[in-house]
Amino acid sequence: MANVLFNILIFPGFLFASVFSLTAEYVDRKLCAKLQNRVGPPWYQPLADFIKLLAKEDIVPQQADSTIFTLMPSIAFTATLTAFFCIPLWQTQSVYPFSSDLIVVLYLLTIPTLTFFLGGWYARSVFSMIGAARAIIQLFAYEIPLFLSILAPAMLAGTLSLSEMTVFYSHHPWLVLLNLMNFAIALVALLGKLEKTPFDIPEAETEIVAGTFTEYSGRLLAFFRIAIDMEMVAGSSLLAAVFLPFGFNLGPALGFILYLAKVLFVVALLSLARTIFARLRIDQMINLCWKYIAPAAFLLLVVDLIVKGFIVK
Repeated sequence: MANVLFNILIFPGFLFASVFSLTAEYVDRKLCAKLQNRVGPPWYQPLADFIKLLAKEDIVPQQADSTIFTLMPSIAFTATLTAFFCIPLWQTQSVYPFSSDLIVVLYLLTIPTLTFFLGGWYARSVFSMIGAARAIIQLFAYEIPLFLSILAPAMLAGTLSLSEMTVFYSHHPWLVLLNLMNFAIALVALLGKLEKTPFDIPEAETEIVAGTFTEYSGRLLAFFRIAIDMEMVAGSSLLAAVFLPFGFNLGPALGFILYLAKVLFVVALLSLARTIFARLRIDQMINLCWKYIAPAAFLLLVVDLIVKGFIVK
């Protein structure tokens, strides 16, 4: 019982996930600022922003559905936190491994977007409803390419268990090179899931104020913000486990340090991508995903199946 509480509250649960998520936000903002010749925030800024929001009043619009409006941030936070327990971090086994846990992780990482939609829609504000509609439309654009890009290495490994996948690729390290294009596709899809530039369409502040989060304030907005940070770290951890499955046999200390480095490497790639590109329109994002990224991901899935049938024994 004590071990379960430690996993939930300390590591890799609430405390670790929160601290690492705020650190990843700092790295993302600082690197993006440097790439744009700006100074960027100090190291404590994400924590200061979180504490400031916690101290502010929670305001629920009179026309909003108060139950759904107030529950959505907690559900988003809980879903992203739960995903950490199923992803291998510093060793080949996750904290709670089971068959087909890859599907569960992908499902958990889909829930925050659904909470963005429900929270924005039931806020009944014009800006939040537009942002909510954009969020759910964008979900259908990037989700299929993301699933296909991660399904390909899973099919090559012959399992839907993340722990078994890391074991397989530790025995066949050269096959990681075969999944580099899938890694690139997954990065693009993760940008869309996190609603970062060029896919920050649901929260386009120059167009619709703060989009989905226009009516949110105080603790509710704080938990939405940290849930997004946790989603970035959980998504980066998933990509690191699937596409960068090395260093799991170095021991707990070195393995954990390498895990942190791999996640921050993925975060740095996300920062680089969102610095380079300008915001797309929602129709451009859908065209990009369905006309180019999804077919490419499907083709790479076929390639992995061919390799599995003729090369991997």
